[in-house]
Amino acid sequence: MKRCFAISLMLCWMLSLSAQYLHQGDTIAIISPSSATDTTTINGGIRTLEKWGYHCVVAPNALNEYHGFAGTIDERFSDLLWALREPSVKAIMCSRGGDGAAHLLARLSLDTLRAYPKMIIGFSDVTALLCAQARAGVKGIHGSMCHAINTYEGNDTVSQALRRMLTGDLPVYRVAPHPLNIEGKAQGTIVGGNMSVFNDLAGSDFDPLMIDGIILFIEDTGEGMSKVDRMLHNIEVRGLQSHIRAVIVGQFNKYKHPDMGFEDMYAMLNEYLQHWHIPVCYNFPVGHAHLKNFPLLTGAKATLEVESNEVVLHY
Repeated sequence: MKRCFAISLMLCWMLSLSAQYLHQGDTIAIISPSSATDTTTINGGIRTLEKWGYHCVVAPNALNEYHGFAGTIDERFSDLLWALREPSVKAIMCSRGGDGAAHLLARLSLDTLRAYPKMIIGFSDVTALLCAQARAGVKGIHGSMCHAINTYEGNDTVSQALRRMLTGDLPVYRVAPHPLNIEGKAQGTIVGGNMSVFNDLAGSDFDPLMIDGIILFIEDTGEGMSKVDRMLHNIEVRGLQSHIRAVIVGQFNKYKHPDMGFEDMYAMLNEYLQHWHIPVCYNFPVGHAHLKNFPLLTGAKATLEVESNEVVLHY
């Protein structure tokens, strides 16, 4: 089935800004908690952030390489802790995702995240850190990192939405309906991201599904349909679907089609989600393709309205 989506942005200004949001001239730290990166990627991201009016500092180990990761676990954790504790740093952008951010959680405590409530910005493997922040009651941004804002020089619609979100100028997302949508209205805390990453946090202090009253958003890349099936079953067998008030289904790409009898990933997801009796929105523009990866403020309260003619998400 060929699918398309349409999204429009209505931007509303929050009456009072949390200390987490940024002002012109604030400092953003660039860290590499996951896979190894390069100077071009980091410098390109910095150029865009500086054009937006921010000062940037690069963590000491951000360009390290160790078996494909951006340094050892100790080095990557040291950079995260430095960025959290450094008073001049007001937000933290990850250079890229990939693999390895979850390594840091064994050394990280929820108390530390609560003590330094700075927005971490990233997606993909960085989902692990965003879920940890949500469990600590801290907001983060599931959104573009250095690579994407460098590639598009910060001028595209997705990057501009991120730029506004950094300051607390939060969007109202309006998305075209999808045939599999399940209508309804729900309020809850926005959590989720890369499905295979947060699934691996099951049972830990950082498991986002342990938060009662959530709007769960899911996306993934390169994961087989049968593996995603097992992830959904894991949620059900743990009885945690009762914590979920609504589901936002983002982009699933580069996945394998096993002989399960489903037309595509959305049809397989619907086999589960239709029985959860909650609102479900399909084809939301969040995922691994930059132009379909609009920023979401994780750990924040939001309302999802799934109607016959459109889907509305607002904070």
